[in-house]
Amino acid sequence: MEKERIRPVFIIGHKNPDTDSICSAIAYAYLKNTLEGDGYIAARAGQLNQETQYVLNFFQAEAPVYIADVMTQVRDIEIRKTEGVRGNLSLKQAWNLMKELGVVTLPITKEQKLEGLITISDIATSYMDVYDSKILSTANTPYRNIVETLDGTMLNGSEEDFYQEGKVLIAAANPDLMEDYIEKGDLVILGNRYESQLCAIEMKAGCIVVCEGAKVSLTIRKLAQEHDCVVISTPHDTFTAARLINQSMPIQYFMKSKNLTKFSVNQKTEDIKEIMGQKRYRDFPILDKDENYIGMISRRNLLNLKRKQLILVDHNEESQAVDGIEHAEILEIIDHHRLGALETMSPVFFRNQPLGCTATIMYQMYGERGVEIPKKIAGLLCAAIISDTLMFRSPTCTAVDQAAAEALAQIAEIEIEELAIDMFSAGSNLGSRTAEEVFYQDFKRFTVGGTSFAVGQINSMNSIELEEIREKLEPYMPVAFKEIGVNMIFFMLTNIVKETTELLCYGPNSNTLVQEAFRLPEDSDTYLLKGLVSRKKQLIPSLVSALQQ
Repeated sequence: MEKERIRPVFIIGHKNPDTDSICSAIAYAYLKNTLEGDGYIAARAGQLNQETQYVLNFFQAEAPVYIADVMTQVRDIEIRKTEGVRGNLSLKQAWNLMKELGVVTLPITKEQKLEGLITISDIATSYMDVYDSKILSTANTPYRNIVETLDGTMLNGSEEDFYQEGKVLIAAANPDLMEDYIEKGDLVILGNRYESQLCAIEMKAGCIVVCEGAKVSLTIRKLAQEHDCVVISTPHDTFTAARLINQSMPIQYFMKSKNLTKFSVNQKTEDIKEIMGQKRYRDFPILDKDENYIGMISRRNLLNLKRKQLILVDHNEESQAVDGIEHAEILEIIDHHRLGALETMSPVFFRNQPLGCTATIMYQMYGERGVEIPKKIAGLLCAAIISDTLMFRSPTCTAVDQAAAEALAQIAEIEIEELAIDMFSAGSNLGSRTAEEVFYQDFKRFTVGGTSFAVGQINSMNSIELEEIREKLEPYMPVAFKEIGVNMIFFMLTNIVKETTELLCYGPNSNTLVQEAFRLPEDSDTYLLKGLVSRKKQLIPSLVSALQQ
């Protein structure tokens, strides 16, 4: 028996991920998989910055999988594995199969490709509509279908052939009159009269159906063989045979094959809901990425939609979360930031501590659960703490953070200062990057009351490098302002060594807000803020306080 696929849980940080969100996701995925088995996957909601890429390369760790959004897709719906049927299946067989499976729609496929659909309504319509007497041959009906439908036996001919010419008629008259209406290729339903059988064959009938299991003589069989006439024996009477025979027609003659409403496994469920609501069909076929048919869904299946399951690390605000977060099921939140406006559908495990880094919480959780920290994971967590605390210079840094980093450095066998210098150098080495890439490298949105603003930050140990970055960013600020749709933009150019930040501003009232928040003069649009290095603990609280006043 095939093992059921484990439903994945994605552990993911915020958009424009930093080293903490990436390394914490990797570390927590390892911890959860160690404790609970496979199924937890480290993910990211944006592109890696250069500092984080350096850290991953240094410790030879794979980057988390990229997820653009967590909106549900068709693949998250319970797809009914209704197998495709061949197009030459008889109407009777299709009807019986639908009753057996409890479905109202059958997909017709060939080599996994969808050819059409047939519904119970289509079959019922085929029974009720009045067709001309040539419908059986027009539908190119296989003789196998006729034999099966009539519960018959093929006495002459091949079941693999098709009935392709002539009309269907019942030979109720005497042989003299039959000569007037039997034509070449006709299918004649008749009884046990030798003369009628003989007449039909001599008039070049394509097939005779002998009813009530009547004996067919060797002479008739031989004559039928000479005239290429198919002979079928059925236990049914002529009335029953005439009533049943149209049920032998292949479903491909009645199936819908044009303008089919079909969906791909990768389509968003939000996109297909409206389409499904506009159609009168109950079932819709699903195709994989290679256009192969894989199953059916109905509107009812949408009720059992399996939302993507997430664990959020290093954030708890909807504005910073991966796109489509409102469509996902959040299981846990592990963070060290202020509480933001993010609603969950049900209670979640929420761990939020006033520490300098989410990685410090991860270090604690490994210890609490008695799981040994691998050397690689220790290195990643140590790098995350160095990054988020600016090597313990940030006011967000606590003694707990520093102690965790030092313990992790011993496990990873690294020197904290050496790693810090290399990390920050890699992160600020942005000469080859565009202004847009630099701007969004470490970028977060915030909303206070009715005011929205965004704050980016670049950390460096080199004053000259920060000056070059400022010259690149200043012309781009107006462009970014139009693109992101917030009321104000701020950008922090932080010198780690000097523990200062040059703050760039753009947008109506942005300068006024900074001047009020930090009690600065009104004669500049850039500001040097001494002792300010933390976005989370210094800049944001000051701006929020000024806005609220």
